[in-house]
Amino acid sequence: MAGTLLENVERYTRLAGHNRMAMLLFRVGGEQLFAINVFKVREVLRRPPLERMPKAHELLAGSCDYRGQTIPVIDLALALGYPSLRDEPSAHLIVTEFSRSVQGFLVADPLRIVHCEGESMAAPAAALGFGSRVNGVTRVDGALIAVVDVEHVLASLDETPAVLSDSLQNVMAGRSSAPCRVLVADDSTVARRKVVDFFRQMGIECVVAQDGREALDRLLEMAEGPAGEGVGLVVSDIEMPRMDGYALTRAIRETPGLRSMKVLLHSSLSGVFNEALVREVGADRFVAKFQPDVLARAVLELFPD
Repeated sequence: MAGTLLENVERYTRLAGHNRMAMLLFRVGGEQLFAINVFKVREVLRRPPLERMPKAHELLAGSCDYRGQTIPVIDLALALGYPSLRDEPSAHLIVTEFSRSVQGFLVADPLRIVHCEGESMAAPAAALGFGSRVNGVTRVDGALIAVVDVEHVLASLDETPAVLSDSLQNVMAGRSSAPCRVLVADDSTVARRKVVDFFRQMGIECVVAQDGREALDRLLEMAEGPAGEGVGLVVSDIEMPRMDGYALTRAIRETPGLRSMKVLLHSSLSGVFNEALVREVGADRFVAKFQPDVLARAVLELFPD
């Protein structure tokens, strides 16, 4: 199963840009199904030998050799409130690449790849008890699927705040005025807070939205409001429930009152294919998460002094 699970990933790339996602389903314990975006997955393997690290974070099961590279292995079961898989020989390793890093996640059973419509995704109700490490839920063949916010899990291992370099702070101090208000759209509470805090360092006011649909509604509402109360730039994640960043950008470009707005897509997904889609939907810029100075320079280039 693990060896053939991702053989046909290329054909799933056709879903991207059309508010659809290909998700890898898996279990971490019990019957609940969890999922991760296929585009974050490099490979699925049997659990390799792990090297323990002294004084490591409780979620860090250890490290392993992955094709000549030493990568951290995160106990995803423990992160989601299930019994640890650290010492479970039947566990599997999902090797992922996002946010410019490669890491593995221990899971119990990798299952299959399914297609999910963006509009069918919703933020999980608190009563479901998933907590902040699940940022979306949907149903496939009647079964409840919980989409794991792996960026949140990874960020919990390194809570270093994102700050501007001294050189960029000097650039900002020398500007006659800060760039205009920015709308930040991201379904991850951790990522959203990080971006908003970062823009505050730049002296930029933010309007926030939890997904692309809410972002579009806010933009349309502001377009009909008093002059000066709108935003001049949208900084949007790509993976979001209801409406993803690609679909949001398309909608902005197809709406007369919004089509001149600057759009910067800010995502943990990267690569040639993703950058091609960014151009196809008409975004002005793509910046991979999370590179403070790169993001700051992109914003300053879109809004020169």
